[in-house]
Amino acid sequence: MASSSSLFLLLSFLFFTLFHVQISASSLILPVTKDSATLQYLTTLSYGTPLVPTNLVLDLGGSNLWIDCASRNAPSSSSISVPHRSIQCLTAKSHEIETQAWVTSLSNPEELDQPCQILSQNSITGTKSSEGELVQDLIALKRWKLEEEEGPKSQILFACSPTLLLKGLASGAKGIAGLGKSRSSFTSQIFDSLTTQRKMSFCVSSSSGVVVFGNMGYEFQPSDEILRSLTFTPLVTTTNNQKNPNSQEYFINVNSVKIGGKKVSFNTPSLSQDGNGAMLSTVVPFTTLHSSIYEIFESAFLKAALAMNMAKVEALAPFGLCFSSEGNPSVPIIDFVLQSEMVKWSIHGRNSMVQVNEKVMCLGFLDGGVDAKNNIVIGGFQLEDVLVQIDLDTNMVGFSNSLLMKQTSCSDFKRLASSMVAAE
Repeated sequence: MASSSSLFLLLSFLFFTLFHVQISASSLILPVTKDSATLQYLTTLSYGTPLVPTNLVLDLGGSNLWIDCASRNAPSSSSISVPHRSIQCLTAKSHEIETQAWVTSLSNPEELDQPCQILSQNSITGTKSSEGELVQDLIALKRWKLEEEEGPKSQILFACSPTLLLKGLASGAKGIAGLGKSRSSFTSQIFDSLTTQRKMSFCVSSSSGVVVFGNMGYEFQPSDEILRSLTFTPLVTTTNNQKNPNSQEYFINVNSVKIGGKKVSFNTPSLSQDGNGAMLSTVVPFTTLHSSIYEIFESAFLKAALAMNMAKVEALAPFGLCFSSEGNPSVPIIDFVLQSEMVKWSIHGRNSMVQVNEKVMCLGFLDGGVDAKNNIVIGGFQLEDVLVQIDLDTNMVGFSNSLLMKQTSCSDFKRLASSMVAAE
């Protein structure tokens, strides 16, 4: 008899062979905006029949796509309920259940024709729904190439979740689009429909940006020069991480930190714990550090800042270290040293200092607490105006220097996205 893991692989293969139609497009795109009140990044997807534009929060590490389907003025006529006994249900639940337990449940006649229940989670508040149903419906997508006026429609799986789960999301948002590594994430479903390499590029700013699935054409400015200059580092595999064995997020190793060119001593061989690494996140507004790391990090930054004649002022919540911004002072560069001293992620003043008012700027790194699950979570502010490309075929992450240093911004990509039209 086949093992449960072998059975799952077989069923997954059958699922994505039978239920997804290949789209003849080299890449698809999601325009992104930033909500100034919550600091969340939003996209708009049109789904159902008739198509209804729906605002969703982007979660880079989210395991699935969930929507408050009740927010539609009228139910979608193309929505199909997914039964519990289906391969789609198994795939959607694979990150949270044992395959053998699911197979065993199929022997219960009472469960065969029941709808597939998916208990989605609001990754902003940590709240998990007590109910939710997996459905399949049409979604309209946008192509990257400017000369193509129409985008394709595709079938996609998502959870219809209760309205109460929306609490904590940006005003007008009706759910969360998970871009994580699970087989049921929005990313995985798109790649199983695209005839392209499994590359996801995202570029966000303080106002707008894009997420591109597939090849990001070199012919489109300003991406060509930037794509050629990306620095790459491996994604960290987290299967042996006992604290988070089913993690769907993206992690990289940060071996050390330099501030102002000087290495900070944290009395530990590596800042990555349990093979977990530093997590990339779009739902955490600012980079957080475990308390044991933050205390040393803050002290080292203050020392470097004072040496550069920055004037310390009273801290303003939620930040722990603030300075006068009068006179536009120079700011120490923060380097995350990755797999070697030659590979580093340099964070300059625009991505390290938050301008909280006309006279004060604060260090955009926060104390994550003594119970922090991850030593480092690289938050949205540090990702802004940095082109990040996740290559799931090579298991690598590429990142650019701040685009602001090239007199451009991730909002320039939004201009390209705005000229594309989804299929009606």
